[in-house]
Amino acid sequence: MGERRFDLIGIDGDDTLWHNERDYVEARERFGRMIALSGVAAGPDELTEAINRTELQNIRYYGYGVSSFVLSLIETAIRLTDGRIGGRDIAELLEVAKSMLTSEVELFEGAREALEALSGTYPLALITKGDLLHQRSKLERSGLARHFRHVEVVSHKTPDVYREILSRLGVEPSRFLMVGNSPRSDILPVLALGGSAVHVPAALSWAHEEEELPSGLGSRCVVLRSLLDLADTISEWSA
Repeated sequence: MGERRFDLIGIDGDDTLWHNERDYVEARERFGRMIALSGVAAGPDELTEAINRTELQNIRYYGYGVSSFVLSLIETAIRLTDGRIGGRDIAELLEVAKSMLTSEVELFEGAREALEALSGTYPLALITKGDLLHQRSKLERSGLARHFRHVEVVSHKTPDVYREILSRLGVEPSRFLMVGNSPRSDILPVLALGGSAVHVPAALSWAHEEEELPSGLGSRCVVLRSLLDLADTISEWSA
């Protein structure tokens, strides 16, 4: 490996290092069954649209994460049933939240190996959205915490948020690399700052995070199918 090209590598958590969206998919399916039993005739697409609309409206109040999601489910249920939703149903949704908050942390293939290979050469920062306590719990339970020099749990991932993090850590944007599954949150804001990015698409992701990557990104953005290739790709990048 030649001279180190990056002074900091940021890595997303949810749906980059560990599975996350599938818990939300299962929760939405459970919500759909509950709504059907309440007498509301709504198809899967209609329910998904209703939930997503409520979630997006509530981000400014609750941010991202399980708590925000379940509050949005409760609000959606109240609206769809015209307030007829019962206490037992709300209690079930609260149990959904507890189940999601304590679910097993399952790593993506290559996640552990990639961090072990990179952390000996580069300072690593976990930069992820969501609830602070939940994200830190997942990090500890994942067994990956020892690889990260910095942990940043944020409400949004915008160019300004990345700029503040990099300024606080004394890193120039041109010397920063971000690895993540979301074009909207992990890739485009970093490229806008003049940084570099590795996009590792996930099979499941929230529709709000999906966005087309523009053509002509050149050498500042690489797309990988798996984290198994991450360390070698960065090594070649720095050669």
